Amino acid sequence: MAVRGMTTAAAAVLAAAALAGPAAAQRVERFSVGERAAVYNLAGRVTVEPGSGSAITVEVTRGGRDAGRLRVTRGTASGGLELLRVIYPENRIVYPAMGRGSRSQIGVRRDGTFGGGIGARRVQVAGSGSGMQAHADIRVRVPAGRRITIHQGVGRVEVTNVNGTIDVNTSAAAVRSTGTRGPLSIDVGSGGVEVSNAQGDVNIDTGSGGVRATGVRGGGLAIDTGSGSVVVSDVRVQRMDVDVGSGSVNLSGINAQELGVDTGSGSVTVGLASDARSVGIDTGSGGVTLVLPSGFGAELQIETGSGGIDVDVPVSQRQSRRGFFRGRVGDGNGRVEIDTGSGGVRVRRG
Repeated sequence: MAVRGMTTAAAAVLAAAALAGPAAAQRVERFSVGERAAVYNLAGRVTVEPGSGSAITVEVTRGGRDAGRLRVTRGTASGGLELLRVIYPENRIVYPAMGRGSRSQIGVRRDGTFGGGIGARRVQVAGSGSGMQAHADIRVRVPAGRRITIHQGVGRVEVTNVNGTIDVNTSAAAVRSTGTRGPLSIDVGSGGVEVSNAQGDVNIDTGSGGVRATGVRGGGLAIDTGSGSVVVSDVRVQRMDVDVGSGSVNLSGINAQELGVDTGSGSVTVGLASDARSVGIDTGSGGVTLVLPSGFGAELQIETGSGGIDVDVPVSQRQSRRGFFRGRVGDGNGRVEIDTGSGGVRVRRG
């Protein structure tokens, strides 16, 4: 009976510990990280929201079967930048939300920051298989005028109504941003990007993934994607640049004094909403359609290696031959140059 009693008691302790483990993993840990901070996390969801007071606050909620093995560490980088890092002790992490068969490789330094160098290790995050099953969901609250940098491996990042300097870097995580004020920079290895209602300079860079942007106001909008379509509407900036390796480009309602579009392969449609000082469109392979507003004026030059040229607007001082067109539209104050290696070009009124 004594032995049986001890066994029952031990079982009770073990059962309590098993129940306490997930509960502990689900508790929210809160950190205050000053006015300039960087957050590093390999897997999970990150939400960035407005905050109050003077300091950025970070809430971490661990999840997954092995969540109790995660550690949260803090430190300070040069220049006073405060660091918060979620440490994953294994080299293979399982995050089922990625989906079965999905995987991503990320370089992790000894201090938990991302990148290469001496002592860095390669960590694979996968949607299935063997490994440490853990992730961390993070909520960041940013008071007005502060600076936050997010380094996320896989999952998703959402930024909403933040007034400050925002820098988001992901390996294989989609990013959605809306209602920001201040400089916004998004760099994604693989994953889609959506930006809406942003006031301030916006810079978007993706290795692979579509980009959608609307309602951008500021000094500049720059979009660079290796592979993926770009859809942009309702933009009012001084300078806009779009660079696509492979994928279509569709721009509408564009009010920019300087506009540059460069694609390796893919059709291009540009709808201007105002006069512009300079417009340059260059595509290796793909048709180009340029839609001009009434009253638009520019010197127009078109060259195409293979494809027809159709200019359906009033033009003076016209010069044309096979694969080449030049003329003046309206007052001719701006300059429009279109060059395509293979594909037709059409210019028309909106």
